[in-house]
Amino acid sequence: MPETFSWLLAPAVLLLLLLFYINLRVASPILAIPIRWLRWILFALFAAETNNQLGLVDRPFWVVAVCVFLLWFLLESGFNWLKVSAISLSPLPLFPRYVVNSGGDEWPTQRRLLRVRDWLRDHGFTHVQALKAEIGGGIWLRTSVYHSQDGRVRLHALFVPQENGAITVCYSLATETASGRRYVTDNLYIPFGGFYPESWHVERNPWLRHLERIVARHRARLEQSGETAVAWENNPIDDINQQQQHMEMINTQLGYLLPHADREEFGKITPEGRFRIWREAWLLNYFGIAGRYS
Repeated sequence: MPETFSWLLAPAVLLLLLLFYINLRVASPILAIPIRWLRWILFALFAAETNNQLGLVDRPFWVVAVCVFLLWFLLESGFNWLKVSAISLSPLPLFPRYVVNSGGDEWPTQRRLLRVRDWLRDHGFTHVQALKAEIGGGIWLRTSVYHSQDGRVRLHALFVPQENGAITVCYSLATETASGRRYVTDNLYIPFGGFYPESWHVERNPWLRHLERIVARHRARLEQSGETAVAWENNPIDDINQQQQHMEMINTQLGYLLPHADREEFGKITPEGRFRIWREAWLLNYFGIAGRYS
């Protein structure tokens, strides 16, 4: 390895370990982005240095590093494609049905998440309903629904469980207008790749992790639209389950999902739909860029 870069490796490895440790506790999708880049780059550099020491391939250091870098891309691309295919073939629903969460475990007890609930109370948001949906293997996605003081903004706080036991919180804000349009602003980081109803205007901002910023962004969008917002009158659980059914129907019609008769043999998602998910997963994992749904 060129000596000018040798002294950077040890601090880079320490930084990677530190970021990884922190993210085990906070489960931040934004912090995961530099972790992935550091892991990718360091793997390529260490592989090139190992080749340099052992003389396995008679090529310059940077040529080997670039080749390993590209090899990582190919391997991870293949792995991500297999994950998308597994999701398509699994019996788990892409649009799960929600039920009322009456178990008293709707809000995690971590301090950072309790501060979110305090912020909602301090800014006039009222708790409306607690919901949950099974996403497979006995794992539940818990959602706490709030209304703004004027009843025109419905906020979903979604608690996404991670493999290491940590919890990531995401927010989805929705407002309906007198013209029948629905404005949705969220910070979900999970690739979707599908389609929303034509009357929906969805803006996804994975980089906005602070609740006050995403609330401000949602209200700014409403003001810019010139639409007249109306108060929510329907029950959250009825609305979300109705919309889940509607989403499955339009995504089947538009070729993202296969017809039900073909799903047992070919899976739920069409090849085009799988590619859309795969592409969005790459953009989210390494750049934090979500698909455009408006």
